[in-house]
Amino acid sequence: QVQLVESGGGLVQAGGSLRLSCAASGRTFSRYSMAWFRQAPGKERGFVAAISKSGGNTYYADSVKGRFTISRDNAKNTVYLQMASLKPEDSGVYSCSATPGATYPANDYTYWGQGTQVTVSS
Repeated sequence: QVQLVESGGGLVQAGGSLRLSCAASGRTFSRYSMAWFRQAPGKERGFVAAISKSGGNTYYADSVKGRFTISRDNAKNTVYLQMASLKPEDSGVYSCSATPGATYPANDYTYWGQGTQVTVSS
């Protein structure tokens, strides 16, 4: 099992940047693919980005390509989401997730953090 704790959310103006972090417990972090999802009020949770166990492969939702960057530091048991050129529609609760399985498609993520709120004002 792995426990996940997100941080770094907050209020930012449109066009601004934020970096989210997700710290994982345990000594087997490198055995998990990691991903970020987000959920806006009244909407279903949606995929944002994923990264493979080694960090060598990344995947993004079309809506964030070129603006968001997912990365990981296996020595620190942490995955990051660097968000730039933020838009109001990027607002929502961002959750990180882990799976020992395939990185993408993101259908098998089973471990979840509690989420961190991101609000982008116009």
